[in-house]
Amino acid sequence: MHVQEKEQTVAGQSWKVYTLENDHGMSVSFLNYGGIITNITVPDRNGKLENVVLSLANYEDYLDNPNFFGALVGRVAGRIEGSSFSINDKKHLLPANEGDHHLHGGSTGFHQILWETTSFETDTQVGVHFTHTFPDGDGGYPGELDVSIMYTLTNENNFEITYQATSDQDTILTTTNHSYFNLSGDLKRDILQHDVQINASQFIELDHELIPTGELLSVDDTVFDFRKAHPIIDGVHSIDQQNLVASNGFDHYFIFDHSNQPNVTVTDGESGRKLEVLTDQPGMVMYTANGLDDSIQLKERNSTKYLGVCLETQGSPGSLKHEGFPSIYLGKDETYHKTTTFAFRTLND
Repeated sequence: MHVQEKEQTVAGQSWKVYTLENDHGMSVSFLNYGGIITNITVPDRNGKLENVVLSLANYEDYLDNPNFFGALVGRVAGRIEGSSFSINDKKHLLPANEGDHHLHGGSTGFHQILWETTSFETDTQVGVHFTHTFPDGDGGYPGELDVSIMYTLTNENNFEITYQATSDQDTILTTTNHSYFNLSGDLKRDILQHDVQINASQFIELDHELIPTGELLSVDDTVFDFRKAHPIIDGVHSIDQQNLVASNGFDHYFIFDHSNQPNVTVTDGESGRKLEVLTDQPGMVMYTANGLDDSIQLKERNSTKYLGVCLETQGSPGSLKHEGFPSIYLGKDETYHKTTTFAFRTLND
């Protein structure tokens, strides 16, 4: 197992490009800019190693990354309605970057930070430790926030992301990674035939601007019932109003039933690849790339609708306006600590 580190000059900045590789040939490459994952190479059922995430063709393209390809997301992943929230009876205004709403931490979020990084190697794992201190008021958020994130690869083909943070004031926080997964390998096909299983009995209803209405809906008798695996394409052909508001697909928060692990399983029958997601987050936004078009140059090909699926494990920003949603409140001097593991397997295992 080893870590490779290279320097790359991008728009006058010195970026670091890291590659973690285990003893079985699995590798994960990423930047210290935005923590952006640019490559995850894993075997198919025949042992063929191919990339299973979407990445832009050129590093420079990540300077403007409105689709958040591969990026760390914070301080708050998801949409904050009306770009404002109140804490301790004080209203905080955030910059609107999607209509009237604040999306994925805004323009100064985690995805556009040049993180301090340190690599590590042991007999059982390799990884990189990211750190950054966000000043009080940065991006409109209260509290000086010390953030520590670790990317770790094991010999079991597990890629683990651990998030830790503390604030010197009461604040809000929920973090995620916005990688688009495509298990076909090197983007040979879209993800419509990927089978998904999610241990979730409820999901959050959205309005036409993808803002939570405040209603928790049962998955029973809908295409949102992934308790038994079924393909993503079912949501594309669905006439359910919730699929229609998401541009014929999914962009919804599922609340996990934590009685079973893994929380999520994605399989591609043709390649034989399987991805299991295990997390202590309360839920996940599954986004099926309904908003992509063919205008973006990716490493292997141009982008298309439904070319990847994001599995954004996180709390719910809807909790800022509605009762009963997974909270994103972080108290002064409390420690935020969350872990998500992406375990890559094959159907042969």
